[in-house]
Amino acid sequence: MLGDDEDVFDSITWESPSAPPYDYVDHLPTTGPGFRQSTSDSNEDPHQPKWEGYLIPSVRDPVKELADTKDAYVSYLTNLPIFSTPNPSARRRFQDFVFLRSHLVRDFPACVVPALPDKHRLEYITGDRFSPEFMERRRLDLHRFLERLARHPTLQRSTLLRAFFESTEWHVHMHQHVAHPPMNEQSQGIIDNISDTLLNAFSRVRKPDERFLAMRENVDKFEEGLVLTERLFTRVRSRTSDLTADYHDLAVAVQGLGFLESGITDPLNHFSNTLLEFSALLRHTTQTTTDPLLVHLHSLLTYSHANRAVLKLRDQKQLDFEELSDYLSGVTSERDRLAAVISGHAGSTGLGIGAYLKDRVDAIRGADDDRSRVEKMRKLDIKIKELQDAVTTAHETSDAFSDETLREQTIFQHAKEAEMKEMLGNLADGQIEFYKAAMEEWDRIIPVIQRIRVDV
Repeated sequence: MLGDDEDVFDSITWESPSAPPYDYVDHLPTTGPGFRQSTSDSNEDPHQPKWEGYLIPSVRDPVKELADTKDAYVSYLTNLPIFSTPNPSARRRFQDFVFLRSHLVRDFPACVVPALPDKHRLEYITGDRFSPEFMERRRLDLHRFLERLARHPTLQRSTLLRAFFESTEWHVHMHQHVAHPPMNEQSQGIIDNISDTLLNAFSRVRKPDERFLAMRENVDKFEEGLVLTERLFTRVRSRTSDLTADYHDLAVAVQGLGFLESGITDPLNHFSNTLLEFSALLRHTTQTTTDPLLVHLHSLLTYSHANRAVLKLRDQKQLDFEELSDYLSGVTSERDRLAAVISGHAGSTGLGIGAYLKDRVDAIRGADDDRSRVEKMRKLDIKIKELQDAVTTAHETSDAFSDETLREQTIFQHAKEAEMKEMLGNLADGQIEFYKAAMEEWDRIIPVIQRIRVDV
């Protein structure tokens, strides 16, 4: 990860809107470039990230490139108007977004890197991936992806993200990033050598931290709520579609009735047109309110999955430390047993029947002489030293990762609240617009219907 003192935004003019994106004005420092996470003030909570502004990216203008060829693809115009160039923008294809995300995950393992939209393989098979509807849906998903990166105090300072927006030689920059990553790859050490034999994917942390247990419980509840809401609005959409068709059929029937009742043909035609308008209004509301809500719900669910993955990785760091500690304890016990045997105090080690059986096996194999024991002890001493260093490193890594995860949960919580506010606000605005338009339609037709007089 980039060092805290590295500033790659010296040439950037940062925007500081009068109203911050979330309700935490008291936490906004008054100086400094853009976002940063500073814990220099001992009076503040080191697990609280510090916001000082935010970036406003955009993804727009999807264009089909290399049309009429087998290599056709869609490019999108990315824009971030506050970088060093006057109006930085570049066209990027979906694979460029994939590269950006995969390397951000690698370079910032403790950060919640948002997921990209699904590949929609059915659309690729049927050829619909170049339809305007599909391209617009993907544009919105990619726009939301960049918004989440720009909202993150650490990820938005990445040099790779800056190059994604600014670079006119993006492919060259990609090759350079692969060849020279911002942090050195860890060399194969004792942790890597024993991980395959010791670390079990089904193992559980033996001393779980209550803070992270509560976080996982909150994530479970949040995702359960998203899934239930998605199911509910899927049913709402289905029933609204049926209702749209029913109003259309009713309009056709009323229009037919108007031809039979010559005295009230005109009022019935007006009523039929109102029914058609209401049917179209229902369809419009589904397309502009319900469908975007469902897409945003699914996107928010994948974002939460990325957050869950960070919590799981934190548990793995702690599990690495626990397993290494146990391994060190076992090797140390074996070394102590051999020392006791050589000194003639084999029965004082307290290792029990297991050590006795091991001694018998060594005797059968002819490996019970003091010379072989001394050589074995020498190798065990080397391994113990390596393991002690590895345990110390694993402990420091686990503690540091836990601190980063605590900050990350605060960041994710603010991002989640902002997106929920936006999503529910759009839903409310769409419903208000629908009911206002519906009232206007019915208010216009009610007097026309009331004036109908039928002679009996």
